[in-house]
Amino acid sequence: MKDEREKWARIRIVMIGTVFGLMFLTVVGRSFYLQILQHENLVKKADKQHQHKVDLTPARGSILDRNGTTLAESIHMDSCYAEPRRIKDVEGTAAVLAPILGMPKHELVEKLSVNKSFNWVARWLAPEVAARVKNMKLPGIGFAPESKRFYPNMEIAAHVVGFTGRDPNGLEGIELKYDSTILGNTGYMITERDALGRNIAVMNTVIKDSSPGKSVILTLDKTIQFIAEKELAKAVTESNAKSGMALVMESDTGRVLAMANYPTFNPNAYSRYSLAQLRNHVVTDSFEPGSTFKVFTIAAALDSGTIKPSDVYNCENGVYHIAGRTIHDDHPHSRLNVSEIIKYSSNIGSAKIGFKMGEEKLSSYLRNFGFGGRTGIDLPGESPGNLKRSWYGIDLATISFGQGLSLSTMQLATALSAIANGGNLMRPYLVEQILDDNGTVVQKFEPQIVRRVISPETAQKVARMMETVTMDGGTGTKAALDGFRVAGKTGTAQKVDSVTRTYSPSKRIGSFVGFVPAEKPKLTIAVIIDEPQGIKYGGVVAAPAFRGIAQNSLAYLKIQPTVPTKAASKQVEATTATPPTDESLSDGDNPETPGEGEVMPNFKGMSMRRVLQVMEKRNINIKLLGSGRAAEQSPPPGHRIQGIGEVWIKFTPSA
Repeated sequence: MKDEREKWARIRIVMIGTVFGLMFLTVVGRSFYLQILQHENLVKKADKQHQHKVDLTPARGSILDRNGTTLAESIHMDSCYAEPRRIKDVEGTAAVLAPILGMPKHELVEKLSVNKSFNWVARWLAPEVAARVKNMKLPGIGFAPESKRFYPNMEIAAHVVGFTGRDPNGLEGIELKYDSTILGNTGYMITERDALGRNIAVMNTVIKDSSPGKSVILTLDKTIQFIAEKELAKAVTESNAKSGMALVMESDTGRVLAMANYPTFNPNAYSRYSLAQLRNHVVTDSFEPGSTFKVFTIAAALDSGTIKPSDVYNCENGVYHIAGRTIHDDHPHSRLNVSEIIKYSSNIGSAKIGFKMGEEKLSSYLRNFGFGGRTGIDLPGESPGNLKRSWYGIDLATISFGQGLSLSTMQLATALSAIANGGNLMRPYLVEQILDDNGTVVQKFEPQIVRRVISPETAQKVARMMETVTMDGGTGTKAALDGFRVAGKTGTAQKVDSVTRTYSPSKRIGSFVGFVPAEKPKLTIAVIIDEPQGIKYGGVVAAPAFRGIAQNSLAYLKIQPTVPTKAASKQVEATTATPPTDESLSDGDNPETPGEGEVMPNFKGMSMRRVLQVMEKRNINIKLLGSGRAAEQSPPPGHRIQGIGEVWIKFTPSA
């Protein structure tokens, strides 16, 4: 019996020991889990319980033009905060701060009286204001470094660059499109809490400064942008128009050099402007192009083999009845060839070419030109325009001369560049490079061919036809440039009334689009004037702005004239009238009276050295054949040098 009791006693001791052992192992295991495995997580939880993080505005990377000129940057400024629990004299502190900060005293009293350890008083103070407050050393008033977005050029390129909010997240333009790239990392400071979770103090140091994001280099050129904005503003003002748009693009690459809207805005104070003023109309708005669209209809017809340049069309003396509708030409003509249809901007001629081509073929070409779809420009809110999938009744005729469809200025300039560069549709772009905060290139963008639209031969034919628009008798003579051949097209389109949904009897859009120099295009330029008053023709309201933008931009880019200037022509005329000498003229034909444009001097009898001197002085490019003295030349003296065909001088040995 005694042995039995001892046995059970030992069993109970073992059982109790086992239970205590298991409990001990459980405690050890739990301690290991909490103190070793969960150490970092628990520390973070503890920090959250007795610390509160205050985010500081992140710094954004800079936006620069292609020459490195800053268009947008983040500057460091001090923001003022309060620790209300440490402020004993709220009324006195508010009274002192109010006149310095330019805030009502009652508003400051409210900010300083909240039951918190931290509250912002004023963000992004001017340096002199921050210095005055700091020097006062007010109890409970502190400062934290933050960054603020600044646009040093104010209105210049405002619609392209865009702007940011107070966050500061991008709200428009490049700032919005590349927001995640430009936006830096958020900094923060810490406030402490007591055991009950109440804020008790602000720690003296900023735990983490804001770090800048990546910088963006644009294809935009600030000087060309300024030129475009200046000429556009002048055109809109002089025509008393509602607004205007201008776009300058490299013809062969798709790089956007300038993009202007008028009226414009100052992104440093964007809240003062209406939403309509903040919108980049070049990209977001679509409109009926009118006669500028004829070049694409004719390009499509020529490329498809539907028509030949020599084809002649009966333009019905300005009135053409078809399908119960009447098509009018502003200037009546009887018979016009294809080039003259562009030169005189005949709706009837374009409609007949459209009918000959047919809906399916024409629609295919127009979509290849990019109409009815977005270009892919790296800006937000791009409009795809509208090109109907199915055409009915008179649609084929009206679309052929630019009515019944809509497009954006960006689409128009991009498509025109395809004619300028020999037939390739390029993807337009605005961002050239992305740099990290050390200035190292992390991404670079190159010109991108979307597709071939027309052949180089077709592009050249259309370009030569477009040159006639700016010649005598054309609709765009006000776009002609001294020293350069210009290929262009005017447009005057009716606007659709937003209320009646019919064409307005008075509202028009005047436009001029083109490229220069015509023989080797560098720049494609589009100018759109919305609702001009008085004379509404694109050749009157938009063509002069095109000329101003082109002339100043070419001079800035140091692109030399491709044909003699008017000043050179006058000097040539004076030279041809000089009595002949052994080194000048010799028994030559008297030149014809030179008209407007460049004329061929009389080189007959000149030595090759003298001819070269005249060529250099007059900036004329002439092919020289043989040696000796000039005996023959083409074209004859006094005739215009058109730049099309060969210009030469043949030399023979002296007797």
